[in-house]
Amino acid sequence: MAVQTYLSGSTSVNIAASVEGAVANGKLAAGSLLPPVRGAAAQLRVSPATVAAAYRLLQDRGVVAADGRRGTRVRHAPPISIPREVPLPAGVRDLSDGNPDPALLPDLDAALRRLNAGPRLYGEELNDPKLLALARGQFDTQHVAIVSGALDGIERVLREHLRPGDRVAVEDPSFTGILDLLNALSLTPVPVAVDDEGLLPAELRKVIRSCEALVVTPRAQNPTGAALTPRRARELRAVLASRPELVLIEDDHAGAVAGTDYLSLIDRTRAAWAIVRSVSKSLGPDLRVALLASDPRTHARVEGRQTLGIRWVSHILQRLVATLWRDRTPARAGRVYAERRNALLRALAERGILAHGTSGLNVWIPVSEESATVQSLLHAGWAVKAGERYRIASPPAIRVTISTLEPRDAVRFADDLVRVIAPVRRASGA
Repeated sequence: MAVQTYLSGSTSVNIAASVEGAVANGKLAAGSLLPPVRGAAAQLRVSPATVAAAYRLLQDRGVVAADGRRGTRVRHAPPISIPREVPLPAGVRDLSDGNPDPALLPDLDAALRRLNAGPRLYGEELNDPKLLALARGQFDTQHVAIVSGALDGIERVLREHLRPGDRVAVEDPSFTGILDLLNALSLTPVPVAVDDEGLLPAELRKVIRSCEALVVTPRAQNPTGAALTPRRARELRAVLASRPELVLIEDDHAGAVAGTDYLSLIDRTRAAWAIVRSVSKSLGPDLRVALLASDPRTHARVEGRQTLGIRWVSHILQRLVATLWRDRTPARAGRVYAERRNALLRALAERGILAHGTSGLNVWIPVSEESATVQSLLHAGWAVKAGERYRIASPPAIRVTISTLEPRDAVRFADDLVRVIAPVRRASGA
Protein backbone atom coordinates (compact mmCIF):
# COMPACT_ATOMS: atom_id res chain seq x y z
CA MET A 1 0.00 0.00 0.00
CA ALA A 2 1.19 3.54 -0.73
CA VAL A 3 0.92 4.51 2.91
CA GLN A 4 3.72 2.10 3.80
CA THR A 5 6.16 4.26 1.85
CA TYR A 6 5.71 6.97 4.46
CA LEU A 7 5.53 4.71 7.49
CA SER A 8 8.63 4.93 9.69
CA GLY A 9 9.79 4.89 13.29
CA SER A 10 10.44 2.41 16.08
CA THR A 11 8.17 3.86 18.79
CA SER A 12 4.45 4.50 18.78
CA VAL A 13 5.03 8.27 18.91
CA ASN A 14 7.40 8.24 15.93
CA ILE A 15 5.19 5.95 13.86
CA ALA A 16 2.16 8.15 14.51
CA ALA A 17 4.22 11.24 13.60
CA SER A 18 5.24 9.68 10.26
CA VAL A 19 1.61 9.11 9.29
CA GLU A 20 0.58 12.55 10.52
CA GLY A 21 3.37 14.15 8.51
CA ALA A 22 2.31 12.33 5.35
CA VAL A 23 -1.26 13.56 5.81
CA ALA A 24 -0.15 17.13 6.51
CA ASN A 25 2.08 17.15 3.41
CA GLY A 26 -0.71 15.92 1.18
CA LYS A 27 0.95 12.58 0.51
CA LEU A 28 -1.92 10.72 2.16
CA ALA A 29 -5.39 11.72 1.08
CA ALA A 30 -8.62 11.53 3.04
CA GLY A 31 -9.93 7.98 2.98
CA SER A 32 -6.50 6.38 2.59
CA LEU A 33 -6.34 2.98 4.26
CA LEU A 34 -3.55 2.38 6.76
CA PRO A 35 -1.87 -1.05 6.59
CA PRO A 36 -3.05 -3.74 9.00
CA VAL A 37 -1.32 -3.62 12.38
CA ARG A 38 0.59 -6.87 11.87
CA GLY A 39 1.68 -5.91 8.36
CA ALA A 40 2.98 -2.55 9.52
CA ALA A 41 4.70 -4.18 12.49
CA ALA A 42 6.49 -6.65 10.21
CA GLN A 43 7.61 -3.84 7.88
CA LEU A 44 8.92 -1.68 10.71
CA ARG A 45 10.29 -4.61 12.73
CA VAL A 46 8.43 -3.60 15.86
CA SER A 47 5.78 -5.36 17.90
CA PRO A 48 2.11 -5.23 16.85
CA ALA A 49 1.38 -3.59 20.19
CA THR A 50 3.63 -0.65 19.23
CA VAL A 51 1.79 -0.11 15.93
CA ALA A 52 -1.59 -0.49 17.64
CA ALA A 53 -0.56 2.18 20.14
CA ALA A 54 0.49 4.47 17.27
CA TYR A 55 -2.89 4.01 15.60
CA ARG A 56 -4.64 4.82 18.88
CA LEU A 57 -2.63 8.04 19.13
CA LEU A 58 -3.72 8.97 15.62
CA GLN A 59 -7.35 8.22 16.50
CA ASP A 60 -7.14 10.36 19.62
CA ARG A 61 -5.75 13.20 17.50
CA GLY A 62 -8.64 12.84 15.06
CA VAL A 63 -6.31 12.03 12.17
CA VAL A 64 -7.66 8.53 11.47
CA ALA A 65 -10.79 6.55 12.23
CA ALA A 66 -10.98 2.82 12.97
CA ASP A 67 -13.83 0.95 11.32
CA GLY A 68 -13.57 -2.59 12.66
CA ARG A 69 -12.64 -5.17 10.09
CA ARG A 70 -12.75 -2.55 7.34
CA GLY A 71 -9.55 -1.11 8.74
CA THR A 72 -8.23 2.29 9.77
CA ARG A 73 -8.53 5.22 7.36
CA VAL A 74 -7.46 8.85 7.23
CA ARG A 75 -10.37 11.08 8.21
CA HIS A 76 -11.80 13.84 6.08
CA ALA A 77 -10.42 17.23 7.19
CA PRO A 78 -7.99 15.93 9.85
CA PRO A 79 -7.01 18.73 12.26
CA ILE A 80 -3.36 19.01 11.17
CA SER A 81 -3.42 21.28 8.16
CA ILE A 82 -5.26 24.28 6.77
CA PRO A 83 -7.45 23.38 3.76
CA ARG A 84 -6.09 24.83 0.53
CA GLU A 85 -8.63 27.11 -1.13
CA VAL A 86 -8.60 26.92 -4.92
CA PRO A 87 -9.20 30.36 -6.53
CA LEU A 88 -12.34 30.55 -8.64
CA PRO A 89 -11.99 31.24 -12.35
CA ALA A 90 -12.55 34.82 -13.47
CA GLY A 91 -16.19 35.72 -13.94
CA VAL A 92 -17.58 32.97 -11.69
CA ARG A 93 -20.18 34.08 -9.15
CA ASP A 94 -19.41 32.63 -5.70
CA LEU A 95 -22.49 31.10 -4.06
CA SER A 96 -20.47 28.60 -2.06
CA ASP A 97 -18.76 30.40 0.79
CA GLY A 98 -21.55 30.76 3.36
CA ASN A 99 -20.57 34.36 4.06
CA PRO A 100 -22.98 37.18 4.87
CA ASP A 101 -23.32 40.03 2.40
CA PRO A 102 -20.63 42.63 3.26
CA ALA A 103 -23.03 45.39 2.20
CA LEU A 104 -25.44 44.31 4.95
CA LEU A 105 -22.86 44.28 7.74
CA PRO A 106 -22.51 47.30 10.05
CA ASP A 107 -19.86 49.94 9.41
CA LEU A 108 -17.01 48.83 11.67
CA ASP A 109 -14.87 51.90 10.93
CA ALA A 110 -17.58 54.25 12.16
CA ALA A 111 -18.23 52.09 15.23
CA LEU A 112 -14.53 51.93 16.09
CA ARG A 113 -14.28 55.71 15.94
CA ARG A 114 -17.08 55.94 18.51
CA LEU A 115 -15.60 53.23 20.70
CA ASN A 116 -14.05 54.28 24.00
CA ALA A 117 -11.68 51.35 24.48
CA GLY A 118 -9.20 52.12 27.20
CA PRO A 119 -6.38 49.72 28.15
CA ARG A 120 -7.26 46.45 29.85
CA LEU A 121 -4.88 44.82 32.32
CA TYR A 122 -4.50 41.46 34.05
CA GLY A 123 -6.80 41.05 37.03
CA GLU A 124 -9.68 43.07 35.59
CA GLU A 125 -13.08 41.68 34.66
CA LEU A 126 -12.97 38.92 32.05
CA ASN A 127 -16.06 40.10 30.20
CA ASP A 128 -17.54 43.47 29.29
CA PRO A 129 -20.44 44.29 31.67
CA LYS A 130 -22.56 45.87 28.90
CA LEU A 131 -22.22 42.87 26.62
CA LEU A 132 -22.98 40.50 29.50
CA ALA A 133 -26.11 42.51 30.37
CA LEU A 134 -27.33 42.25 26.77
CA ALA A 135 -26.57 38.54 26.67
CA ARG A 136 -28.25 37.79 29.98
CA GLY A 137 -31.33 39.59 28.76
CA GLN A 138 -31.42 37.42 25.63
CA PHE A 139 -30.96 34.13 27.44
CA ASP A 140 -32.66 34.89 30.76
CA THR A 141 -29.74 33.49 32.77
CA GLN A 142 -26.76 34.86 34.68
CA HIS A 143 -24.49 32.08 33.45
CA VAL A 144 -23.08 33.50 30.20
CA ALA A 145 -19.52 33.20 28.91
CA ILE A 146 -17.94 35.06 25.99
CA VAL A 147 -16.15 32.77 23.53
CA SER A 148 -14.37 33.14 20.18
CA GLY A 149 -17.12 32.04 17.82
CA ALA A 150 -19.79 29.36 17.78
CA LEU A 151 -17.47 26.41 17.13
CA ASP A 152 -15.15 27.53 19.91
CA GLY A 153 -18.07 27.50 22.33
CA ILE A 154 -19.32 24.10 21.15
CA GLU A 155 -15.84 22.62 21.42
CA ARG A 156 -15.42 23.91 24.97
CA VAL A 157 -18.69 22.33 26.09
CA LEU A 158 -17.92 19.01 24.42
CA ARG A 159 -14.43 18.88 25.95
CA GLU A 160 -15.80 19.50 29.44
CA HIS A 161 -18.43 16.75 29.28
CA LEU A 162 -17.36 14.07 26.78
CA ARG A 163 -14.44 11.74 26.21
CA PRO A 164 -12.99 10.16 23.03
CA GLY A 165 -15.30 7.50 21.65
CA ASP A 166 -18.51 9.06 23.00
CA ARG A 167 -21.42 9.27 20.55
CA VAL A 168 -22.96 12.61 19.59
CA ALA A 169 -26.28 12.90 17.75
CA VAL A 170 -26.12 15.45 14.92
CA GLU A 171 -28.36 16.63 12.13
CA ASP A 172 -27.93 14.89 8.79
CA PRO A 173 -26.97 16.74 6.70
CA SER A 174 -24.92 18.78 9.16
CA PHE A 175 -22.52 21.72 9.12
CA THR A 176 -19.06 20.54 8.09
CA GLY A 177 -17.49 22.43 10.98
CA ILE A 178 -19.46 20.34 13.47
CA LEU A 179 -18.53 17.06 11.77
CA ASP A 180 -14.86 18.03 11.54
CA LEU A 181 -14.83 19.11 15.17
CA LEU A 182 -16.31 15.82 16.34
CA ASN A 183 -13.74 13.94 14.28
CA ALA A 184 -10.92 16.02 15.74
CA LEU A 185 -12.15 15.25 19.27
CA SER A 186 -12.46 11.52 18.42
CA LEU A 187 -16.19 11.69 19.04
CA THR A 188 -18.57 9.61 16.93
CA PRO A 189 -21.27 11.51 15.00
CA VAL A 190 -24.63 9.73 14.92
CA PRO A 191 -26.84 11.02 12.08
CA VAL A 192 -30.43 12.11 12.66
CA ALA A 193 -32.44 13.00 9.56
CA VAL A 194 -34.00 16.47 9.23
CA ASP A 195 -36.78 18.06 7.21
CA ASP A 196 -37.77 21.72 6.91
CA GLU A 197 -38.93 21.73 10.55
CA GLY A 198 -35.70 20.33 11.96
CA LEU A 199 -34.81 16.95 13.46
CA LEU A 200 -37.27 14.13 12.86
CA PRO A 201 -38.55 13.01 16.28
CA ALA A 202 -38.86 9.34 15.30
CA GLU A 203 -35.26 9.31 14.05
CA LEU A 204 -33.96 10.99 17.20
CA ARG A 205 -35.85 8.48 19.35
CA LYS A 206 -34.01 5.62 17.61
CA VAL A 207 -30.53 6.83 18.59
CA ILE A 208 -30.94 8.92 21.71
CA ARG A 209 -30.28 6.04 24.14
CA SER A 210 -26.86 5.38 22.63
CA CYS A 211 -25.68 9.00 22.63
CA GLU A 212 -24.07 11.16 25.29
CA ALA A 213 -24.81 14.50 23.61
CA LEU A 214 -26.90 16.20 20.93
CA VAL A 215 -25.85 19.22 18.85
CA VAL A 216 -28.89 20.84 17.22
CA THR A 217 -29.45 24.01 15.18
CA PRO A 218 -32.84 25.54 16.06
CA ARG A 219 -32.95 27.86 13.02
CA ALA A 220 -30.89 28.65 9.91
CA GLN A 221 -29.62 25.09 9.90
CA ASN A 222 -26.55 24.76 7.75
CA PRO A 223 -26.85 23.49 5.04
CA THR A 224 -30.63 22.89 4.74
CA GLY A 225 -32.05 26.11 6.19
CA ALA A 226 -34.36 24.12 8.48
CA ALA A 227 -36.01 25.91 11.41
CA LEU A 228 -37.93 24.48 14.33
CA THR A 229 -41.67 25.04 14.36
CA PRO A 230 -43.64 25.13 17.63
CA ARG A 231 -45.16 21.72 16.87
CA ARG A 232 -41.82 20.10 16.09
CA ALA A 233 -40.17 21.68 19.12
CA ARG A 234 -42.86 20.17 21.40
CA GLU A 235 -42.35 16.73 19.84
CA LEU A 236 -38.59 16.88 20.23
CA ARG A 237 -38.80 18.08 23.83
CA ALA A 238 -40.94 15.01 24.59
CA VAL A 239 -38.26 12.74 23.10
CA LEU A 240 -35.47 14.53 24.98
CA ALA A 241 -37.33 14.23 28.28
CA SER A 242 -36.43 10.54 28.30
CA ARG A 243 -32.72 11.40 28.54
CA PRO A 244 -32.30 14.17 31.15
CA GLU A 245 -28.59 13.33 31.46
CA LEU A 246 -27.93 13.98 27.74
CA VAL A 247 -25.72 17.02 27.07
CA LEU A 248 -27.84 19.29 24.86
CA ILE A 249 -26.09 21.98 22.80
CA GLU A 250 -28.01 24.46 20.64
CA ASP A 251 -26.07 26.19 17.87
CA ASP A 252 -27.88 29.46 17.13
CA HIS A 253 -25.08 30.70 14.88
CA ALA A 254 -27.20 32.98 12.67
CA GLY A 255 -28.98 34.77 15.51
CA ALA A 256 -30.80 37.92 14.46
CA VAL A 257 -30.44 37.33 10.70
CA ALA A 258 -31.92 33.82 10.71
CA GLY A 259 -35.25 35.12 9.44
CA THR A 260 -37.39 33.26 11.96
CA ASP A 261 -38.01 33.23 15.71
CA TYR A 262 -35.76 31.31 18.06
CA LEU A 263 -37.37 28.20 19.57
CA SER A 264 -35.42 26.27 22.17
CA LEU A 265 -35.49 22.57 23.03
CA ILE A 266 -33.79 23.13 26.37
CA ASP A 267 -35.48 22.45 29.67
CA ARG A 268 -33.48 24.48 32.19
CA THR A 269 -33.75 21.63 34.71
CA ARG A 270 -31.52 19.52 32.43
CA ALA A 271 -28.18 18.74 34.09
CA ALA A 272 -26.00 19.89 31.19
CA TRP A 273 -27.03 22.28 28.42
CA ALA A 274 -25.63 25.15 26.41
CA ILE A 275 -26.80 27.71 23.85
CA VAL A 276 -24.22 29.29 21.55
CA ARG A 277 -25.14 32.47 19.67
CA SER A 278 -22.56 33.92 17.31
CA VAL A 279 -22.36 37.40 15.76
CA SER A 280 -20.52 36.16 12.65
CA LYS A 281 -23.53 36.29 10.32
CA SER A 282 -25.11 39.43 11.75
CA LEU A 283 -22.11 41.64 12.57
CA GLY A 284 -19.21 40.01 10.71
CA PRO A 285 -17.12 36.81 10.89
CA ASP A 286 -13.91 38.65 11.81
CA LEU A 287 -15.29 39.80 15.17
CA ARG A 288 -14.86 36.24 16.51
CA VAL A 289 -17.36 36.69 19.33
CA ALA A 290 -20.14 34.39 20.49
CA LEU A 291 -22.25 34.17 23.62
CA LEU A 292 -22.40 30.89 25.50
CA ALA A 293 -25.30 30.47 27.94
CA SER A 294 -25.32 27.27 29.98
CA ASP A 295 -26.16 25.51 33.20
CA PRO A 296 -24.08 26.60 36.25
CA ARG A 297 -21.72 23.59 36.20
CA THR A 298 -20.95 23.89 32.48
CA HIS A 299 -20.47 27.65 32.88
CA ALA A 300 -17.97 27.15 35.71
CA ARG A 301 -16.03 24.53 33.77
CA VAL A 302 -15.88 26.56 30.56
CA GLU A 303 -14.82 29.81 32.19
CA GLY A 304 -12.40 28.00 34.49
CA ARG A 305 -10.68 26.31 31.55
CA GLN A 306 -10.77 29.53 29.55
CA THR A 307 -8.74 31.34 32.22
CA LEU A 308 -5.96 28.78 31.75
CA GLY A 309 -5.75 29.46 28.00
CA ILE A 310 -6.84 32.60 26.18
CA ARG A 311 -8.15 34.05 29.49
CA TRP A 312 -10.58 36.40 27.79
CA VAL A 313 -11.87 37.50 24.41
CA SER A 314 -10.49 40.94 23.54
CA HIS A 315 -12.49 43.70 25.24
CA ILE A 316 -12.13 45.80 22.11
CA LEU A 317 -14.16 43.15 20.29
CA GLN A 318 -16.59 42.74 23.18
CA ARG A 319 -17.29 46.47 23.42
CA LEU A 320 -17.62 46.72 19.67
CA VAL A 321 -20.22 43.94 19.64
CA ALA A 322 -22.13 45.54 22.52
CA THR A 323 -22.20 48.82 20.59
CA LEU A 324 -23.25 47.28 17.28
CA TRP A 325 -25.94 45.12 18.81
CA ARG A 326 -27.97 48.19 19.67
CA ASP A 327 -28.51 49.31 16.07
CA ARG A 328 -31.03 48.01 13.53
CA THR A 329 -28.59 46.60 10.97
CA PRO A 330 -29.12 42.89 11.81
CA ALA A 331 -32.92 43.19 11.64
CA ARG A 332 -32.75 44.79 8.19
CA ALA A 333 -30.26 42.19 6.99
CA GLY A 334 -32.56 39.39 8.14
CA ARG A 335 -35.39 40.80 6.02
CA VAL A 336 -33.17 41.15 2.95
CA TYR A 337 -31.84 37.60 3.30
CA ALA A 338 -35.41 36.30 3.58
CA GLU A 339 -36.36 38.12 0.36
CA ARG A 340 -33.36 36.69 -1.50
CA ARG A 341 -33.87 33.19 -0.15
CA ASN A 342 -37.55 33.19 -1.04
CA ALA A 343 -36.81 34.55 -4.50
CA LEU A 344 -34.54 31.60 -5.26
CA LEU A 345 -36.98 29.08 -3.81
CA ARG A 346 -39.78 30.60 -5.89
CA ALA A 347 -37.69 30.54 -9.08
CA LEU A 348 -36.72 26.92 -8.50
CA ALA A 349 -40.30 25.86 -7.70
CA GLU A 350 -41.57 27.52 -10.90
CA ARG A 351 -39.15 25.29 -12.80
CA GLY A 352 -40.14 22.12 -10.96
CA ILE A 353 -36.99 21.92 -8.82
CA LEU A 354 -37.38 20.81 -5.20
CA ALA A 355 -35.36 22.89 -2.72
CA HIS A 356 -35.18 23.58 1.01
CA GLY A 357 -34.48 26.80 2.89
CA THR A 358 -36.99 28.12 5.40
CA SER A 359 -34.40 30.29 7.18
CA GLY A 360 -30.78 31.42 7.12
CA LEU A 361 -28.34 32.08 4.30
CA ASN A 362 -28.40 28.79 2.41
CA VAL A 363 -30.67 26.78 0.14
CA TRP A 364 -30.28 23.00 -0.12
CA ILE A 365 -31.14 21.48 -3.50
CA PRO A 366 -31.34 17.67 -3.92
CA VAL A 367 -29.62 16.45 -7.11
CA SER A 368 -28.82 13.07 -8.61
CA GLU A 369 -25.13 13.76 -9.23
CA GLU A 370 -23.32 16.24 -6.98
CA SER A 371 -19.93 16.47 -8.67
CA ALA A 372 -21.32 16.68 -12.19
CA THR A 373 -23.83 19.35 -11.15
CA VAL A 374 -21.19 21.42 -9.37
CA GLN A 375 -18.81 21.26 -12.32
CA SER A 376 -21.50 22.09 -14.87
CA LEU A 377 -22.67 25.06 -12.82
CA LEU A 378 -19.06 26.23 -12.56
CA HIS A 379 -18.81 26.21 -16.35
CA ALA A 380 -22.05 28.22 -16.42
CA GLY A 381 -20.51 30.83 -14.10
CA TRP A 382 -21.78 29.71 -10.66
CA ALA A 383 -19.77 28.26 -7.76
CA VAL A 384 -21.82 26.15 -5.32
CA LYS A 385 -20.93 23.56 -2.69
CA ALA A 386 -21.31 19.82 -3.22
CA GLY A 387 -23.29 18.24 -0.41
CA GLU A 388 -20.92 15.33 0.20
CA ARG A 389 -19.02 16.94 3.06
CA TYR A 390 -22.28 17.80 4.85
CA ARG A 391 -23.89 14.38 4.56
CA ILE A 392 -23.57 11.18 6.58
CA ALA A 393 -26.47 9.04 5.36
CA SER A 394 -28.69 11.59 3.59
CA PRO A 395 -28.98 11.69 -0.23
CA PRO A 396 -26.96 13.93 -2.62
CA ALA A 397 -27.58 17.66 -2.88
CA ILE A 398 -25.86 20.99 -3.45
CA ARG A 399 -25.72 24.00 -1.12
CA VAL A 400 -26.29 27.50 -2.49
CA THR A 401 -25.50 30.57 -0.39
CA ILE A 402 -28.11 33.25 -1.13
CA SER A 403 -26.66 36.16 0.87
CA THR A 404 -25.62 38.16 -2.21
CA LEU A 405 -28.05 36.65 -4.73
CA GLU A 406 -30.46 39.32 -5.92
CA PRO A 407 -33.91 38.14 -7.18
CA ARG A 408 -33.00 38.80 -10.85
CA ASP A 409 -29.85 36.70 -10.41
CA ALA A 410 -31.90 33.96 -8.75
CA VAL A 411 -33.92 33.59 -11.96
CA ARG A 412 -30.73 33.28 -14.05
CA PHE A 413 -29.31 30.70 -11.66
CA ALA A 414 -32.53 28.67 -11.72
CA ASP A 415 -32.54 28.71 -15.52
CA ASP A 416 -28.93 27.51 -15.62
CA LEU A 417 -29.63 24.79 -13.06
CA VAL A 418 -32.53 23.50 -15.16
CA ARG A 419 -30.23 23.23 -18.17
CA VAL A 420 -27.61 21.44 -16.07
CA ILE A 421 -29.89 18.82 -14.55
CA ALA A 422 -32.19 18.28 -17.56
CA PRO A 423 -29.92 15.64 -19.19
CA VAL A 424 -29.75 13.71 -15.93
CA ARG A 425 -33.53 13.84 -15.57
CA ARG A 426 -34.02 12.56 -19.11
CA ALA A 427 -31.53 9.75 -18.54
CA SER A 428 -33.28 8.66 -15.35
CA GLY A 429 -36.77 9.04 -16.82
CA ALA A 430 -37.74 11.66 -14.22
